[in-house]
Amino acid sequence: MARSIVAITAHSGDFVWRAGGALALAASRGDSVRVICLSFGERGEAQGLWKKPGMDMETVKRVRREEAEAAAEALGVQVDFYDLGDYPLVVTDEARDRIVSTLRELQPDTLLTHVANDPYNRDHNIAHETSLATRMVAQAMGHDPGTTPIGATQVQMFEPHQPEVCGFVPNMLLDITPVFDRKRKAMEVMSAQHHLIDYYTELGKRRGVQARRNGAPGDVVQAEAYQRVFPVVGDELV
Repeated sequence: MARSIVAITAHSGDFVWRAGGALALAASRGDSVRVICLSFGERGEAQGLWKKPGMDMETVKRVRREEAEAAAEALGVQVDFYDLGDYPLVVTDEARDRIVSTLRELQPDTLLTHVANDPYNRDHNIAHETSLATRMVAQAMGHDPGTTPIGATQVQMFEPHQPEVCGFVPNMLLDITPVFDRKRKAMEVMSAQHHLIDYYTELGKRRGVQARRNGAPGDVVQAEAYQRVFPVVGDELV
Protein backbone atom coordinates (compact mmCIF):
# COMPACT_ATOMS: atom_id res chain seq x y z
CA MET A 1 0.00 0.00 0.00
CA ALA A 2 1.39 3.39 -1.00
CA ARG A 3 2.32 5.73 1.82
CA SER A 4 2.47 9.51 2.06
CA ILE A 5 5.68 11.27 3.09
CA VAL A 6 6.09 15.03 3.66
CA ALA A 7 9.42 16.72 4.41
CA ILE A 8 9.46 20.22 5.90
CA THR A 9 12.86 21.87 5.56
CA ALA A 10 14.27 25.27 6.38
CA HIS A 11 16.30 25.76 3.21
CA SER A 12 16.05 24.49 -0.34
CA GLY A 13 19.11 22.23 -0.10
CA ASP A 14 18.37 20.57 3.23
CA PHE A 15 16.22 17.76 1.84
CA VAL A 16 18.99 16.70 -0.54
CA TRP A 17 21.82 16.31 1.94
CA ARG A 18 19.96 15.02 4.95
CA ALA A 19 17.02 13.01 3.61
CA GLY A 20 17.64 12.50 -0.10
CA GLY A 21 18.00 8.77 0.30
CA ALA A 22 14.79 8.35 2.29
CA LEU A 23 12.84 10.46 -0.17
CA ALA A 24 14.20 8.63 -3.22
CA LEU A 25 13.55 5.27 -1.59
CA ALA A 26 9.95 6.18 -0.84
CA ALA A 27 9.41 7.50 -4.35
CA SER A 28 10.89 4.35 -5.87
CA ARG A 29 8.30 2.31 -3.98
CA GLY A 30 5.43 4.36 -5.36
CA ASP A 31 4.81 6.47 -2.27
CA SER A 32 3.56 10.04 -2.48
CA VAL A 33 6.47 12.32 -1.53
CA ARG A 34 6.23 16.09 -1.09
CA VAL A 35 9.01 18.43 0.04
CA ILE A 36 8.23 21.83 1.54
CA CYS A 37 11.16 24.26 1.40
CA LEU A 38 10.40 27.20 3.68
CA SER A 39 13.18 29.31 2.14
CA PHE A 40 15.73 29.18 -0.65
CA GLY A 41 18.57 29.61 1.84
CA GLU A 42 19.59 32.59 -0.24
CA ARG A 43 21.41 34.51 2.51
CA GLY A 44 23.14 31.89 4.57
CA GLU A 45 23.15 28.69 2.52
CA ALA A 46 24.52 29.90 -0.81
CA GLN A 47 28.15 30.66 -0.11
CA GLY A 48 29.31 29.28 -3.44
CA LEU A 49 27.06 31.66 -5.33
CA TRP A 50 27.82 34.79 -3.33
CA LYS A 51 31.53 34.33 -3.98
CA LYS A 52 30.93 34.95 -7.68
CA PRO A 53 31.48 38.55 -8.91
CA GLY A 54 28.37 40.65 -9.45
CA MET A 55 26.03 38.26 -7.68
CA ASP A 56 22.63 39.58 -6.57
CA MET A 57 19.73 38.29 -4.48
CA GLU A 58 17.38 37.64 -7.39
CA THR A 59 19.98 35.49 -9.16
CA VAL A 60 20.83 33.55 -6.01
CA LYS A 61 17.18 32.72 -5.37
CA ARG A 62 16.63 31.72 -9.00
CA VAL A 63 19.65 29.41 -9.03
CA ARG A 64 18.75 27.88 -5.68
CA ARG A 65 15.25 27.17 -6.93
CA GLU A 66 16.47 25.66 -10.20
CA GLU A 67 18.97 23.45 -8.38
CA ALA A 68 16.38 22.24 -5.88
CA GLU A 69 13.95 21.48 -8.70
CA ALA A 70 16.64 19.47 -10.52
CA ALA A 71 17.50 17.64 -7.31
CA ALA A 72 13.84 16.84 -6.66
CA GLU A 73 13.54 15.48 -10.19
CA ALA A 74 16.59 13.27 -9.62
CA LEU A 75 15.01 11.91 -6.44
CA GLY A 76 11.60 11.51 -8.05
CA VAL A 77 9.73 13.81 -5.64
CA GLN A 78 7.62 16.97 -5.74
CA VAL A 79 8.80 20.20 -4.12
CA ASP A 80 6.99 23.35 -2.97
CA PHE A 81 8.79 26.65 -2.31
CA TYR A 82 7.51 29.11 0.29
CA ASP A 83 10.17 31.83 -0.14
CA LEU A 84 10.01 33.01 3.49
CA GLY A 85 13.60 34.21 3.67
CA ASP A 86 16.42 32.82 5.78
CA TYR A 87 18.91 33.95 8.42
CA PRO A 88 16.51 34.45 10.04
CA LEU A 89 13.66 32.28 8.83
CA VAL A 90 10.30 33.84 9.73
CA VAL A 91 7.24 31.65 9.23
CA THR A 92 4.09 33.69 8.75
CA ASP A 93 0.57 32.74 9.78
CA GLU A 94 -0.32 32.43 6.10
CA ALA A 95 2.53 29.97 5.57
CA ARG A 96 1.42 27.87 8.55
CA ASP A 97 -2.12 27.75 7.22
CA ARG A 98 -0.79 26.67 3.83
CA ILE A 99 1.20 23.85 5.43
CA VAL A 100 -1.81 22.70 7.45
CA SER A 101 -3.90 22.59 4.28
CA THR A 102 -1.20 20.57 2.54
CA LEU A 103 -0.99 18.10 5.42
CA ARG A 104 -4.76 17.61 5.37
CA GLU A 105 -4.71 17.14 1.64
CA LEU A 106 -1.82 14.64 1.61
CA GLN A 107 -2.58 12.82 4.90
CA PRO A 108 1.09 11.96 5.55
CA ASP A 109 2.09 8.80 7.35
CA THR A 110 5.46 10.38 8.13
CA LEU A 111 6.81 13.89 8.47
CA LEU A 112 10.56 14.43 8.01
CA THR A 113 12.18 17.54 9.46
CA HIS A 114 15.13 18.99 11.35
CA VAL A 115 16.15 18.39 14.95
CA ALA A 116 14.60 20.49 17.69
CA ASN A 117 17.79 22.25 18.77
CA ASP A 118 20.58 23.07 16.36
CA PRO A 119 22.79 25.72 18.02
CA TYR A 120 24.57 26.40 14.74
CA ASN A 121 21.49 27.14 12.67
CA ARG A 122 18.38 28.43 14.41
CA ASP A 123 16.43 28.32 11.13
CA HIS A 124 16.45 24.54 11.56
CA ASN A 125 14.81 24.86 14.98
CA ILE A 126 12.07 27.03 13.51
CA ALA A 127 11.40 24.45 10.79
CA HIS A 128 11.16 21.74 13.46
CA GLU A 129 8.73 23.75 15.58
CA THR A 130 6.71 24.63 12.48
CA SER A 131 6.43 20.94 11.65
CA LEU A 132 5.12 20.06 15.11
CA ALA A 133 2.81 23.07 15.31
CA THR A 134 1.22 22.48 11.90
CA ARG A 135 0.91 18.76 12.62
CA MET A 136 -1.01 19.64 15.79
CA VAL A 137 -3.36 22.03 14.00
CA ALA A 138 -3.87 19.57 11.13
CA GLN A 139 -5.07 17.01 13.71
CA ALA A 140 -7.66 19.34 15.24
CA MET A 141 -11.26 18.35 14.45
CA GLY A 142 -12.43 21.94 14.87
CA HIS A 143 -9.97 23.43 12.41
CA ASP A 144 -11.56 23.95 8.99
CA PRO A 145 -14.28 21.32 9.58
CA GLY A 146 -14.84 20.88 5.86
CA THR A 147 -11.48 19.10 5.57
CA THR A 148 -10.22 15.81 7.01
CA PRO A 149 -7.88 15.89 10.03
CA ILE A 150 -4.66 13.90 9.85
CA GLY A 151 -3.96 11.00 12.18
CA ALA A 152 -1.03 10.25 14.47
CA THR A 153 1.59 11.11 11.89
CA GLN A 154 5.07 10.05 12.98
CA VAL A 155 7.80 12.70 12.87
CA GLN A 156 11.30 11.62 11.95
CA MET A 157 14.17 14.03 12.52
CA PHE A 158 16.95 13.67 9.98
CA GLU A 159 20.59 13.93 10.94
CA PRO A 160 22.03 17.43 11.50
CA HIS A 161 25.45 18.45 10.29
CA GLN A 162 26.99 18.15 13.77
CA PRO A 163 24.80 15.66 15.64
CA GLU A 164 26.83 15.54 18.85
CA VAL A 165 25.96 19.12 19.79
CA CYS A 166 22.34 18.88 18.64
CA GLY A 167 21.25 16.09 20.99
CA PHE A 168 20.65 13.81 18.01
CA VAL A 169 20.40 10.16 19.06
CA PRO A 170 19.37 8.05 16.06
CA ASN A 171 17.00 5.16 16.60
CA MET A 172 16.63 4.27 12.95
CA LEU A 173 19.28 3.50 10.34
CA LEU A 174 17.71 3.47 6.88
CA ASP A 175 19.34 1.47 4.10
CA ILE A 176 19.54 3.79 1.07
CA THR A 177 22.02 1.70 -0.91
CA PRO A 178 19.53 0.89 -3.71
CA VAL A 179 18.89 4.59 -4.40
CA PHE A 180 22.21 6.20 -3.48
CA ASP A 181 22.91 6.89 -7.15
CA ARG A 182 19.81 9.13 -7.14
CA LYS A 183 20.95 10.92 -4.01
CA ARG A 184 24.42 11.39 -5.47
CA LYS A 185 22.94 12.88 -8.64
CA ALA A 186 20.77 15.21 -6.57
CA MET A 187 23.75 16.33 -4.48
CA GLU A 188 25.82 17.04 -7.57
CA VAL A 189 23.37 19.66 -8.89
CA MET A 190 23.61 21.72 -5.67
CA SER A 191 26.45 23.95 -6.87
CA ALA A 192 26.08 26.52 -4.09
CA GLN A 193 27.10 23.89 -1.52
CA HIS A 194 29.23 21.52 -3.60
CA HIS A 195 31.66 21.15 -0.70
CA LEU A 196 29.07 19.02 1.15
CA ILE A 197 29.03 16.14 -1.36
CA ASP A 198 32.04 14.32 0.07
CA TYR A 199 30.88 14.94 3.64
CA TYR A 200 27.47 13.35 3.15
CA THR A 201 28.84 10.52 1.03
CA GLU A 202 31.27 9.60 3.79
CA LEU A 203 28.60 10.04 6.47
CA GLY A 204 26.37 7.62 4.57
CA LYS A 205 29.18 5.07 4.52
CA ARG A 206 29.69 5.37 8.27
CA ARG A 207 25.98 4.97 8.92
CA GLY A 208 26.05 1.96 6.59
CA VAL A 209 28.75 0.36 8.75
CA GLN A 210 26.64 1.02 11.83
CA ALA A 211 23.58 -0.45 10.13
CA ARG A 212 25.49 -3.68 9.42
CA ARG A 213 26.71 -3.71 13.01
CA ASN A 214 23.07 -3.56 14.09
CA GLY A 215 21.89 -6.48 12.01
CA ALA A 216 21.56 -5.15 8.46
CA PRO A 217 22.62 -7.43 5.59
CA GLY A 218 26.22 -7.32 4.47
CA ASP A 219 25.40 -5.58 1.21
CA VAL A 220 24.22 -2.41 2.95
CA VAL A 221 26.72 0.29 1.99
CA GLN A 222 24.90 3.61 2.40
CA ALA A 223 22.47 4.54 5.18
CA GLU A 224 20.81 7.61 6.69
CA ALA A 225 20.12 8.13 10.38
CA TYR A 226 16.81 9.28 11.85
CA GLN A 227 15.36 9.93 15.30
CA ARG A 228 11.66 9.48 15.96
CA VAL A 229 9.81 12.12 17.97
CA PHE A 230 6.88 9.90 19.00
CA PRO A 231 6.75 6.32 20.31
CA VAL A 232 6.23 3.39 17.99
CA VAL A 233 3.07 1.43 18.80
CA GLY A 234 2.95 -2.33 18.38
CA ASP A 235 1.67 -5.58 19.83
CA GLU A 236 5.03 -7.24 20.34
CA LEU A 237 8.57 -6.32 21.33
CA VAL A 238 11.00 -6.00 18.45
